[in-house]
Amino acid sequence: MQLSFRWYGDTDPVTLDKIKQIPDMKNIVSAIYDVPVGEVWPKERINSLKASIEKEGLSLAVIESLPVHESIKLGEADRDDYIANYKESLKNLAEAGIKTVCYNFMPVFDWTRTDLEHELEDGSTALLYDHDFIQKIDPVTTNLNLPGWDESYTKEEMAALIEKYRHISEEDLWENLGYFLNEVLPIAIEHDVDLTIHPDDPPWSLFGIPRIIKGRESYQRLLSINNAKNNGICFCTGSLGCLEENDLPALIREFGDHIHFVHMRNIKRLDNHSFVETSHLSKEGSIDMKEVARALKDINYQKTIRPDHGRMIWGETGKAGYGLFDRALGATYINGLFEGVE
Repeated sequence: MQLSFRWYGDTDPVTLDKIKQIPDMKNIVSAIYDVPVGEVWPKERINSLKASIEKEGLSLAVIESLPVHESIKLGEADRDDYIANYKESLKNLAEAGIKTVCYNFMPVFDWTRTDLEHELEDGSTALLYDHDFIQKIDPVTTNLNLPGWDESYTKEEMAALIEKYRHISEEDLWENLGYFLNEVLPIAIEHDVDLTIHPDDPPWSLFGIPRIIKGRESYQRLLSINNAKNNGICFCTGSLGCLEENDLPALIREFGDHIHFVHMRNIKRLDNHSFVETSHLSKEGSIDMKEVARALKDINYQKTIRPDHGRMIWGETGKAGYGLFDRALGATYINGLFEGVE
């Protein structure tokens, strides 16, 4: 297991000199955040990011994420142009020595929450998803932006995009994912890059828009597109754990050959699909983190793991879910779990 930490670049208040003080922390997960989605990532920008990380004695282990343009997800006429750019970015990353690239196929919205500062009993704050609230709103008619939404769209552009997705089915989305993978996987295979798809967060449809990466059946279908090891999985315990029917240790043991990146975090399932994020400890949430670690040991997982969303604790301010303190606690907890199961 290789411990890692997500870093949002030079503007991130959590700096590399602090990250490297976490015990056994040697790897960074990052991306280039200011290149518009669909454009090629320039070699010089990739090399600059890598050099800034290596200057602190750390390694750029995973790119999270190389975004997929909405035209690809929708299967629009210009998707081949964006796929060509994606291939070029993959080649540039491979040339820089990057071996793991994370992406998602979530339409319009990335992770979605309804509250970034939900106060827990101990006084810390955490991310909350209230499904009843989501059910009552329509982003097309409501002047509302929720956490995780792409703020580069105007209100009118967002509404038009949502309406497009409301006219496609899960089957259409699967066909578009298959088209994308059949185009880019040969490049990934040629350059020995593992593509890892992040599960939908949360793993169910929102606002009448389909989502498809939810659990066991999703992974079976993903691998039916192409069973090459490079067609990989980013195993996010928090996203998958939102659905009680997802047996996380069983999923790890079944699909272990394709798991190339792991997000370890905990959530507490509430009523009617709602959930709140907690500390990483098993007893604080609905996920048995020790059994997740044991399953990863059973498949001899040797690749990258990072603590995921943390609470904001001890008065820390910054990007919600991505402070230093609680994610550092999560990292040390992960270390302890793996020492225990080994």
